[in-house]
Amino acid sequence: MGELFRSEEMTLAQLFLQSEAAYCCVSELGELGMVQFRDLNPDVNVFQRKFVNEVRRCEEMDRKLRFVEKEIKKANIPTVDTGENPEVPFPRDMIDLEATFEKLENELKEINTNQEALKKNFLELTELKHILRRTQQFFDEVNGSGCAFDWPESEIFLFGPSRFVAGVISRERIPTFERMLWRVCRGNVFLRQAEIEDPLEDPATGDQVHKSVFIIFFQGDQLKNRVKKICEGFRASLYPCPETPQERKEMAAGVNTRIDDLQMVLNQTEDHRQRVLQAAAKTMRVWFIKVRKMKAIYHTLNLCNIDVTQKCLIAEVWCPVSDLDSIQFALRRGTERSGSTVPSILNRMTTKQTPPTFNKTNKFTSGFQNIVDAYGIGNYREINPAPYTIITFPFLFAVMFGDMGHGVLMTCAALYLVIRESRILSQKTDNEMFNMVFAGRYIILLMGIFSVYTGIIYNDCFSKSLNMFGSGWSVRPMFETLNENKVLQLDPAVPGVFNGPYPLGIDPIWNIATNKLTFLNSFKMKMSVILGVIHMMFGVSLSLFNHLYFKKPLNIFLGFIPEIVFMASLFGYLIILVFYKWTAYDAFTSKDAPSLLIAFINMCLFNYGDVTNKPLYRGQMGIQIVLVLIALACVPCMLIVKTMVLRRQHLWKKHLVFSIGMAVGLSVHAVPMEGALILEHIPDEHLLSLQFDFGDVAVHQAIHTIEYCLGCISNTASYLRLWALSLAHAQLSEVLWTMVMHLGLSSRSGGGFFGLSIIFAAFAMLTVCILLIMEGLSAFLHALRLHWVEFQNKFYTGQGFKFVPFSFESILEGRFDE
Repeated sequence: MGELFRSEEMTLAQLFLQSEAAYCCVSELGELGMVQFRDLNPDVNVFQRKFVNEVRRCEEMDRKLRFVEKEIKKANIPTVDTGENPEVPFPRDMIDLEATFEKLENELKEINTNQEALKKNFLELTELKHILRRTQQFFDEVNGSGCAFDWPESEIFLFGPSRFVAGVISRERIPTFERMLWRVCRGNVFLRQAEIEDPLEDPATGDQVHKSVFIIFFQGDQLKNRVKKICEGFRASLYPCPETPQERKEMAAGVNTRIDDLQMVLNQTEDHRQRVLQAAAKTMRVWFIKVRKMKAIYHTLNLCNIDVTQKCLIAEVWCPVSDLDSIQFALRRGTERSGSTVPSILNRMTTKQTPPTFNKTNKFTSGFQNIVDAYGIGNYREINPAPYTIITFPFLFAVMFGDMGHGVLMTCAALYLVIRESRILSQKTDNEMFNMVFAGRYIILLMGIFSVYTGIIYNDCFSKSLNMFGSGWSVRPMFETLNENKVLQLDPAVPGVFNGPYPLGIDPIWNIATNKLTFLNSFKMKMSVILGVIHMMFGVSLSLFNHLYFKKPLNIFLGFIPEIVFMASLFGYLIILVFYKWTAYDAFTSKDAPSLLIAFINMCLFNYGDVTNKPLYRGQMGIQIVLVLIALACVPCMLIVKTMVLRRQHLWKKHLVFSIGMAVGLSVHAVPMEGALILEHIPDEHLLSLQFDFGDVAVHQAIHTIEYCLGCISNTASYLRLWALSLAHAQLSEVLWTMVMHLGLSSRSGGGFFGLSIIFAAFAMLTVCILLIMEGLSAFLHALRLHWVEFQNKFYTGQGFKFVPFSFESILEGRFDE
């Protein structure tokens, strides 16, 4: 068990990379993803490192690619993702990539500039076309049968044809524009406007804008200047409009011709732009991967030191011991790929620094490891709770969620995600909720399977029981009871009624009994306490393997043993009483059985004069007194004895320091002054004694002891949530069946199948939304709390730091998941 379920053994290694091979070696290590580089230049500014220019060039290429990607998305062109993982380009290939991206960026910018200018010209011609048409239409109607804009004809000709301006303005600005003209010109102008039916495209933003044509008549140059300034303030576009109908007609013909020619040029420009973007979209992902890999390599090379000869780079990495051969093989591949004749060297180092924590996972275990890591990253080589969580987490969830029907639905949903996981992974989505559910698909799958199992134990399927083996109660007396009382109350004390237990799970006859809730309350409450105490004692037992591995015998004898004895003397004994009561009495609901809760309280208070609660067995008082005294004796062992032993060890190690000081030829008074010399002769395990503080140790041990003793009580009570949520889920399921599905099945109306279909749809929707999603999330969070607080705190410190290897895969996933 010493090596079982622990984090990987790590080592600190030194890499000697030749300058010409360093790039390719780091590239191979990035593909392997098994080394974490340390920064050997923490005091050097980022802008003063050796490869800062290469990093900047990579960032510039990345910027150009993002510009092209933005244009591709704007054109609604899909990016091709073939799943290809291209090799890292050589440093000499960076010039070609830069030239390619520079050419593509300049070409797109030129196309965009020309296209914007063409669209602006097209917009102006289109607006002028509408102005000429509306103006000509207006004057034709005035000269004919009347004014289409309801103007007095005499007032129109009073101004004369040369005293007007025409233009185009946004439709939403017309009311404000009209009021401003009226106030500034004091009512001496006439404004008439007509809407342009089709929206016009803004060349700068590409948005569709609704506009209107306006014509303003005025008299005098002063009003003309005022009108033009107001139009300029409201960003209205003014266009020259000829005075005579012939000139307007000729201009309109010329404008239409120019619009047709310009439309053809715009179509050709857009086709060319589409071809350029479609060609770029085919290789966009490959380009991104190459640039991101190159940037990551140069950033990693900046973490290395350069020797005095400028021919070798020195790096320090954390890596798993089991992967040293793979790392050395990757270094050889990198050296061969670079063409260097000098091999790269990997040298293991001895260090007193705490290594990072690395737990190898796969697609099945990664979800459970994430649950543990969310509580805290484990200390180096500490027992990892994730393998045990694979079983205990879905099981405790199922205890609260147990229902065969709901479990089958959850299992089917998880199986769908598991079976189609490769296709879903290839079709990446930005929906965070779906991504979170998909990442936990194997957790959901096990939760569903375990829920089916506990549903069989509870004999509960959509709040109904399945009669698979026949009831263990006599049928004839049951019908007689129902005929007399109209209700069924099961009492095994009645002779000839109870014939024996149901073969598997709970007897289905309880589903129609009026005392069903009383029976289930007793059963599930005791079951929750049993599961909780076993779960906590298992957690305390795991701490023993940590103490053995880290060679801390004091924590075993004055930590683990008192803790396990304390819990077993009180709560382990309570479990024995539960099983004894189940076997010693005919039924759970028997009125003659004493209360275990009262018996346990009396045991802790040494109260044995309670005549209302008789003993369960002969000699109960003596055994309980001994168990309580043993539990009380464990408290000073953890609180006082351990603290005094730690103090005694400190004094002994302090005496050892002075003895070593005398052995190296120093006087007793010189020992503190020559501490550096003495430390060279002191074993590593004795160094911590120099920082010993008795007060801090005493307070820490007191807090730990009080927390553990009180936590045994509160944590045991916390497991009662298994009972509470299980009953809540069962009752809510029963209410949903009674209030919805039962009404549809018992209806005698003529709606028939159509009405039942609607009711079933409502029942299915409520079942999924309330019982599966909301109740499932509630049970998930409670199971999470039971593992974090009640289980893991018995043995899991969780104060380490995570191993973050240099890996192209994680870097690229971070890029494309944004």
